[in-house]
Order: sequence, then C-alpha cells, then structure tokens
Amino acid sequence: MKVAVIGCTHAGTAAVKTILSENDDVEVSVYERNDNISFLSCGIALYVGGVVKDVNGLFYSDPSELESLGANVHMKHNVLSYDENAKTITVENMETGQQFQESYDKLVLATGSWPIIPPLDGLDLNNVQLCKNFEHAQAIIEKKTDKKRVVVVGGGYIGIELVEAFAEDGKEVVLIDGLDRVLNKYLDKEMTDILEADMRERGIQIQLNEMVKGFIPDDQGNVKAVQTSEGEYQCDMAVLCVGFRPNTDLHNGKLETMPNGAIIVDDYMHTSDPNVFACGDSCAVNYNPNNGHAYIPLATNAVRMGSLVGKNIKEDKVKYRGTQSTSGLHLFGWNIGSTGVNDASAGHFGLETHSVYFEDNHRPEFMPSYEKVYMKLVYEAETGRIVGGQLLSKYDITQSANTLSLAIQNQMTIEDLAYVDFFFQPHFDRPWNYLNLLAQTALTQEEEAKK
Repeated sequence: MKVAVIGCTHAGTAAVKTILSENDDVEVSVYERNDNISFLSCGIALYVGGVVKDVNGLFYSDPSELESLGANVHMKHNVLSYDENAKTITVENMETGQQFQESYDKLVLATGSWPIIPPLDGLDLNNVQLCKNFEHAQAIIEKKTDKKRVVVVGGGYIGIELVEAFAEDGKEVVLIDGLDRVLNKYLDKEMTDILEADMRERGIQIQLNEMVKGFIPDDQGNVKAVQTSEGEYQCDMAVLCVGFRPNTDLHNGKLETMPNGAIIVDDYMHTSDPNVFACGDSCAVNYNPNNGHAYIPLATNAVRMGSLVGKNIKEDKVKYRGTQSTSGLHLFGWNIGSTGVNDASAGHFGLETHSVYFEDNHRPEFMPSYEKVYMKLVYEAETGRIVGGQLLSKYDITQSANTLSLAIQNQMTIEDLAYVDFFFQPHFDRPWNYLNLLAQTALTQEEEAKK
C-alpha cells in the first residue's frame, strides 16, 4: 500500500509515526512545504518571554526521524492538486520549480491551518507580524529587541500569552479585541473580570469592543500606530492573532466540509472520499457537548486524529471519541482550565443550558496555606448533563479540567459529579472535593428553582 501524507506538523507527524510503527508493508511519502516539522506554536510566547531558551526544544520530531522509521520525506515540496479518480498527486519542488506526479492508494490530508488575515491597510508594513509557525517566532524574537511599545490584536490564547510575554520582557503593551471580553471563547465574565483587572493592574492597556481598521506607517515604512473603530494606538510593533482558518484549498470542493472549509470526517477519519483521510487543523471535530461538528484547531485534537489515521489506514479499528475542546493556560500566576461550552457559546451550539458559579478554597483552612478556586459548571437545562466547565486559581487546578472533560465525554450529570468518589488528603483537598461542591451547588440551584 502506498500512502501519501500532505502536511507534517502535529497531525501529519502523528499519522506517519503510527502508520510506520504498526505496518511493515506500507510505503509512506511525506510532502511538506516548510523546511521543518512538528513545531509547537503554543510555545512561541514562552520563547518570546524567555521561558524557553532554545527554540529547537519546540520541535519534537524532525525529517531525519521520520526517514529512520522508513518514510520518504520531501521537504520544501508543495502539493498542487490531486486526482481522486487516477489516485495521483501533482507536486512542485519549491526550490527547483520542478513538477512531478506520484500515485497513491490512500491519501492523508494534514494541511493544518493558517492565521485569519483580515483585509486591512498596512499589513505589509515592517514590524507587523503574524504568530503561527517557526518563521513567525524567529521574526518576532529578532524584531522585538529594541521595541518599546507593542500592540497585540486578538485576545484569544495566543494573543493573551503574547501580552504576558511582552509585558514580562519590559514592553509597554496594548491589547485590542473586537469582543467585549478577553478569552471570550473559553471563559465567562466571572473569570475574565478577574484576569482583566489583574492585567490592568500590571499596566497593560486593554481596549475591547474595538475593530482594527488598519496599520499606520511612518516615513520609513514601519508601523507607528494601529487604527481602530474607536481611536489610534501608537506602537513600534504589532502582532496580529485573531484566529485560524483551515488550509483546505487543495481539495477544491471535492470533499464534504463545514461552511468555513473544514473537512468533515467520520469516526475513523475517512472523508467523504473513502480513499482520502484527513486530520488536524484542516478538519472539523466531533464536538461532544452537542454531538455535532465544530472547528476547534488544537494540537491535542490534531495528534489524536493523526494517530487514528495511522490506526485505521488499512481497516477501521479504533473509533474517534470526539472532543470537548479542553484547554489550559498559565497567565500571570493564574492557572486556568476550560472544557466544553460556556454561557456565551452554548446557544451557538444549539444547547439550552443553566450554569452555576462557585468559589471555595482548594484545601482546609487549618493548613498553612490555601488558595481560592473560582469555578463554573454549565449543564443542560432539562437533563442536568454536564456540557462545560471553567476553573481559575493560583493553585494548579488544571487537571480538574481534564476531570470535567471526562465527565462531559461520559455524559455525566450534575448529580453524578456531586457524589462521585474523589480522595481526601488535607495536603491536596477537602473531604468534599471542590468539584463535588460545585456540582452540589448546581443541584441546590435546581431544587430552589422548582420551589
């Protein structure tokens, strides 16, 4: 069997490794436009902020490793098209311009995502940067050295982590976002109010509900300000990170997709073409809170989906369990965990929900120290099925986000979580774990509503 893998970051790398580790009779050819693979873009802010000293540590694989496993690796090669009837791909060597065709039995699309780039004036100015790949990371590091004031456009995970990195590096930082809160997709107002207040106390300027209109140049073609719907903000560097879109131009309408172009796959990673698999940021995921399709580009999803392609390349063996979009963040000493929907997003996913907010200390007050845990649980109004959760604390509560993720995947209710068995040891928690108490508060809320 001949397998062609197009794209080799997280999903592609996982697919190649799994295919070759579990099959002796499969020939795998990899085609990648960049000169590197497996770059962890989530580490860019850590690199910018000096937490990661060696950028090479943000790569967990390289072409030589895949070659040692038996793959035919073609770096700096761009797949221009594929013919699903002839089962061939047309490839261009980006260094020589030479084009050639190769045949395949199975095709794996792992083409990833790319930053959303709004049609703004001044995008080509010096020091207006994107933040996605290794080259972007290098450019930001190189150019930030003598900069004093940085504007970050976009208050999602990447934007907010860059804000922290630039602030820790001694820069004046302005954060601009078109929504009314930072981290809007992940956290509700109770949580973001705490984070925004902390950031402002640190001198970070946060401008919300403002749409960027363009970048203003100086006489040398450098950015000198960002123009928004509400004003103008001086800067000598701007980073644009307003989200991602799937890289799916290659299939050119040949496959079933979401409206944004994300490829729809079944439980075994098949596309609508039985000979074409897809995985990673180019795909929609099965979103367990509403049992529907969603576009959620996360490295965790990509690695799982790529591994499943490898497991199922010959026959359907291992089923995709879906995702809750579980994520974690460390920001200015705060530990943040989020899974599933929040109040703001539940309606978008067609869910009618209730929610409960609760605060408690993570362990008994008789211990020498303890930290407040801020929590929120979102659940289906009619059934009590848990569909989302958020946690925020100076104590590391992030693994509890994984617990809530498992609760969503296993369709647990607030009653299940209220009385599920958790251990007690005063170093770590209370006789009732804070997740038990959170769910018990939800039960009380529902009982009171019925009176």
